[in-house]
Order: sequence, then C-alpha cells, then structure tokens
Amino acid sequence: MAAPGYGKQSAPEQLPRSATDFAHLPAREAYLASLIDHLPDGAAMDVKTLAVLQPHYGQMACRTALTRLSTAGHLRRVRERLSSTDCRWVFHTYFSRTPRSDAWWNHFLATGGTNDSGDASTPADPDPPDERTPVRNHTPLPSAAYAALAGLGLADPRLALSAADCTTLEPLAAEWFARGTTPALFTIALTNGLPPDIHSPAAFTRRRLIDKLPPERPRPPQTTRIPECTACRTPCRPHTLLGGLCRTCHGTPAPPPPRPGALPPAAVHRHAARIRDTLRSHGTPALPTR
Repeated sequence: MAAPGYGKQSAPEQLPRSATDFAHLPAREAYLASLIDHLPDGAAMDVKTLAVLQPHYGQMACRTALTRLSTAGHLRRVRERLSSTDCRWVFHTYFSRTPRSDAWWNHFLATGGTNDSGDASTPADPDPPDERTPVRNHTPLPSAAYAALAGLGLADPRLALSAADCTTLEPLAAEWFARGTTPALFTIALTNGLPPDIHSPAAFTRRRLIDKLPPERPRPPQTTRIPECTACRTPCRPHTLLGGLCRTCHGTPAPPPPRPGALPPAAVHRHAARIRDTLRSHGTPALPTR
C-alpha cells in the first residue's frame, strides 16, 4: 500500500477565484482553505504539512479545520486503487473552492466527474443554495467543431465554408472531437493534400469528414475509489457519509444490529396476542399487557 500523503486533487468545474470564496467560513477555516486553494495539485495537505506551511495553527487545529471544511462541502478524502491489475492504493484529498453538496460529491466520486467521452460533466444534483452563480453571456459561444470548420477557410481558401455549411457539417466534425482530435490535427487532416480546384467546399469537406474519421479512442480504465471519513479516516460507503463524516464523527448513532434469530417487533406482538387468546379460551387469566 502506498504511503498515505493525501495529496491535493482539484475538483472539476470550480468557479474562478474571488475575494469572497470563503467568506461564509470562520476565520481559521477560511485562512486554511485559501492556503489549500493555492497549493498545486499533488501537494501534500495532511495536518502535519499544513501545520508547517503556516505559523498560526498547530496540527490539532488543522485537523479540526479540515473536518469543518469537509462538512462545508469543500473537500473529500478518498483512497484509490492505482489500476485493476495493481494492488497498491494511493490517498487523495479532493478540494473545491466552490462548496458542493453531498449529492454532487457522491456523483463525482462514483463516476470521476466524467461522461462517456471522458470530458468533465456537471451532474443534475444541485449544489448548496448559497453557491455563487457565474455571470453568463447571453450569446452562446460556438462549439469547438463549428469553430474548427469556420477556421478551415483561414488555413486554406479552397475550403472556405459559409455559416450554413458549418452548421450542417457540425455534427460530423463533433464526432472527430469526441474521439480526441484537437483543432490543430483537425485542420491538418482536412486541408492536407487538397486538389488544385474545389468546386464545392461543403461537399468536399463532408466527404473528408466521413472518409478520414479517426478511430474511437479507448475508454480510460475504471478507477476504484473508496471514500473515507475526513475526521477518523475510516473507509465508508458514499451514502453513509454526511458532510464527509461517518455516523460516529457526525454524531448520528448507528442503529443497533439485530440479534441472531430475533423476531421483528410486529411479529412479537402478534405472537403475544395469540397466547393471550389461547389462555382466555381455557379460562386462564390473560397475561398483562405493557
């Protein structure tokens, strides 16, 4: 097993940094959250390291602050298996300056925050209501596929396409990008070896988009992730963590385990009622009820 370092991993789709990112937190937690936010990915952020990185708080204070940052939705600790064939495990602390709900973290840890094409995606589960909403431009930006098609005419005038041509060919070009093609490779593949005269740039581009379609890229191997309690580091199932804490650390008592062979309460009551009815039918005083 790899030595536990709880290296930082940034959660996807965070809002840009602002002066009010951690204004909702107490002073100590806000200070340490800002420090963690500026650490590079892979940097150690265990309590010993955090205590050394700054002069204000010791290990116990850092441990408490990390627990509170977890319940506030800013971080989750997980252990991940390196691969399906490698039995070694590594430890990460996923950090988000944007506070996230338990539902968001559970979805991200279960899926890695990726869709089928490997790109980051946003789950349908809402985040906390106090999360800041970025200002959006009402004019939608063109997709990467549309922009690449529109740029072909700049790379070679023989493939100058109209706006209508780009809209029509956009689904075919989008499949290229879904298979991992970059804009530079797309332009090279479409403009390399052009004939001297092209009478219909749209028809010619459509033919090349179909004939030169790159192969599908292999799917990334599935990663085994086991969330653990931020406070006591006990591995837990995602749905049992409340704010990243297990029931014991969160203060929720666990239900007592059923005794072997014990009947449920409803069955006990029915059995007692049958005994009382039997005793009454034989003239024996019934057992008192509680």
